[in-house]
Amino acid sequence: MTDCQMVSPDFTAVEKMEIESIKLYKKDLLDDIQKLKMEIDNVMAQILSFGSAEENKTLEKSKQFSNGKKKFNMDPKKGINYLVENKLLDGSAQSIAEFLYKEEGLNKTAIGEFLGEREDLHLQTLKAFVELHEFSDLNLVQALRQFLWSFRLPGEAQKIDRMMEAFATRYCDCNTHVFQSTDTCYILSFAIIMLNTSLHNPNVKDKTTLERFISMNRGINNGEDLPNDLLLKLYESIRNEPFKIPEDDGNDLTHTFFNPDREGWLLKLGGRVKTWKRRWFILTDNCLYYFEFTTDKEPRGIIPLENLCVREVPYPRKPYCLEMYNPNSRGQKIKACKTETDGRVVEGKHQSYTICAPSAEERDSWIEAIRASITKDPFYDLVSVRKKKVINQTPQD
Repeated sequence: MTDCQMVSPDFTAVEKMEIESIKLYKKDLLDDIQKLKMEIDNVMAQILSFGSAEENKTLEKSKQFSNGKKKFNMDPKKGINYLVENKLLDGSAQSIAEFLYKEEGLNKTAIGEFLGEREDLHLQTLKAFVELHEFSDLNLVQALRQFLWSFRLPGEAQKIDRMMEAFATRYCDCNTHVFQSTDTCYILSFAIIMLNTSLHNPNVKDKTTLERFISMNRGINNGEDLPNDLLLKLYESIRNEPFKIPEDDGNDLTHTFFNPDREGWLLKLGGRVKTWKRRWFILTDNCLYYFEFTTDKEPRGIIPLENLCVREVPYPRKPYCLEMYNPNSRGQKIKACKTETDGRVVEGKHQSYTICAPSAEERDSWIEAIRASITKDPFYDLVSVRKKKVINQTPQD
């Protein structure tokens, strides 16, 4: 029924006015409903737009975070600075420590490098990082397994010292009745790491026995001996399962050459074909690496220095030569490797390595550096002084 049909001639004037009023109210109501629908449509469009903008912001932040991790893996300090500048980290030691401890995909060598620096922020980050580990009710080997899996120990003795000191402090805080001092924990931790090397490195022929392990740790608990059953448990744990050392991606080799003991151009005498070739040498981590060019990413050859000796050697028309040789394996090839021009990695052909320096001073400097690398044992130097300290202390009542 239409509006016209609704208005009957039988309606009184008052009723007709009421009907007209209802019709106007209906029209206003429909207009309000239409306006409301338009407003709802506008709000929904804004919500969608806002959601899209927020999604774009999230994607952008995620991309920046991923870039920051990549930068960190290549250069830890630059990576952290990038993340702070983009407000992805607040720059505090705690936030950086949580990033290093919890974030996946970080190069563990880079983590160790950042934690090993001695600037105040790095020291605070190391403390916060170690405190994120929970060592309560773990024996020392279990705690070391957890700790040494979270990053890779750097090679420098002072950095190792700071990290192991922080570890010992944290372990003793979590286990207050195991050792009488953090020095004891520190010394025993190094003893366990060296035991792991002795028992599981195939190049170590003289394996540490339980008796020797107990003997070498006598008196380290503030002048007292540690319980034999504790040392037995630690020894058997390492004998049954070596430490798992984190393996990083291809960046690892690059990190190896960041802080070499020595580097420079030298002439190398070939093994099978006796010709001299100019090579860029890098001495680091008890190995001598040589490259065809300084810009090469991977070495042409690697000479592990373990069990080798170095000496000055005369050579016709080459006055400043040095020789690396194995005094216990005369006539046998040195265990080394080189990369052929076709990319194959093959065993080296040398029974000894003869290298020529540009001057007598350079030759002597290389000999000194190689000898230091061969004999360098940072663990021994770090532990020996502290061991004397605790053994000489009067046992506590």
